[in-house]
Amino acid sequence: MHMQLLHNDKVIIFDRTDFGRSNISLPNHRCRHDEHDKKLTVDCTAHSILYDVATNSLRPLMVQTDTWCSSGAVLPDGTLVQTGGYNDGDRAVRTFNPCNNGKCDWIEHPDYLSLSRWYSSNHILPDGRIIIVGGRRQHNYEFYPKDQYGQGAIRLRFLSETTDRKTENNLYPFLHLLPDGNLFIFANTQAILLDYRSNRVVRTYPRIPGDDPRNYPSTGSSVLLPLDENQGRNNNIQAEVLVCGGAPRGSFQQIKHGVFMRAVSTCGRLRVTDQDPQWIMESMPFPRVMCDMLLLPTGEVIIINGAQVGAAGFDNGRVAATRPVIYSPHAQSSRRFLVMSRAGRARMYHSSAILLPDGRVLVGGSNPHDNYSFTGVLYPTDLSLEAYSPPYLSWQNARVTPTILNVEHNIRYGSPFLLNFNVELFAGDRAVSVRIIAPSFTTHSFAMNQRMVVLRMTGGITHDVNQMYTLSAIGPSTAEIAPPGYYMLFVVHKGIPSPGVWVNIQ
Repeated sequence: MHMQLLHNDKVIIFDRTDFGRSNISLPNHRCRHDEHDKKLTVDCTAHSILYDVATNSLRPLMVQTDTWCSSGAVLPDGTLVQTGGYNDGDRAVRTFNPCNNGKCDWIEHPDYLSLSRWYSSNHILPDGRIIIVGGRRQHNYEFYPKDQYGQGAIRLRFLSETTDRKTENNLYPFLHLLPDGNLFIFANTQAILLDYRSNRVVRTYPRIPGDDPRNYPSTGSSVLLPLDENQGRNNNIQAEVLVCGGAPRGSFQQIKHGVFMRAVSTCGRLRVTDQDPQWIMESMPFPRVMCDMLLLPTGEVIIINGAQVGAAGFDNGRVAATRPVIYSPHAQSSRRFLVMSRAGRARMYHSSAILLPDGRVLVGGSNPHDNYSFTGVLYPTDLSLEAYSPPYLSWQNARVTPTILNVEHNIRYGSPFLLNFNVELFAGDRAVSVRIIAPSFTTHSFAMNQRMVVLRMTGGITHDVNQMYTLSAIGPSTAEIAPPGYYMLFVVHKGIPSPGVWVNIQ
């Protein structure tokens, strides 16, 4: 249900705690004691693991409070902060500080949050804080950590105005931090720009055409398209949001009557930094609800997982969408969607996906039921993991694939740094770019906190007799462009990315 890549290349994965026992025992005879649990008051099995991609191994972790439909973000020091959930976890904050000694585990603060945060969204901010927005029946936001005065929830009328009155839902709103430091918030069909520092709405955007909701349970997805430092600095950098998929208005209610409506097939692009922004609508090759959208190192977007009929929720999806689609933002409008080969498994409600440093997409889970149901249902519970390899990983690209040999791991804002790489067939300076990608916390079809920045390069690329190439790039200009923390850095040559390396922006 939830996945986060950490800067030591481990992936933290967890589900809800009230499904009953899992098949993985907690170490050292540990058990979870929870009198509030709906299934078991004593549970000696794990509902969270730390997964090592390189060795395909896992270590069980101990999570005490219920993480069902929660959210998360990573602090500048690499600590995962995980917020909210259900039942005894609805006001909890859990932290996980990565380690390599096999001893780190969740640390929990059960009543840290001011209000219940079930289905809320998070975003890291330029000052290193995390904003936590919305949740079921919560038309407000708050921050982690709290300030010295213990500031609680701050009302946001926009969240009440965009709530579907029949389902009480505008859950998991889409959040994107813009280059001016304000927060773009999209809920169902509407969007605003929020100055969270003064609790002031500084801009209201046009409704997305079609009046089809895009947030849970009409779950679509959204990304902030790559920010390019070569366009200028700060307010001169264009920012564009992409929203795809969803379910028609009324779809969730119609399922109760046995009617499963066709999902939404449109994507909307909005250049949010324009003076008069207008949605540009495009059509995907087929409809999709509960889709995950991830930025690839090339600047393309992969749309993966989900269904073609129905809505989010237990047993609400039909016709699994098993063919990933790659969207190329800068291609001709008629050639932006590329349909890929069919995946072997249905990834429906409560599945997830993240980008890995090697350029693959890790996909896992699927459980559209209120319990573990492995047989006798249309879409059985699937607790497997698989990795999807985008076309740039084809062996045919081996000779133009760059490899990073050396780079400074601590990059300062606005400061130059050197990077060494090699590639067999070099296509010239203009074929090279340097990009950083923030790893996402992915749950319920929204990859929170992900962003890509294309860095500026200075001077030409030099090489020595051993064909080692050297370039100079400039760190992000501001924390609004790239909040402090760990990023995957890629060199892209002739449209083919290197494996990523971790850098810390500070």
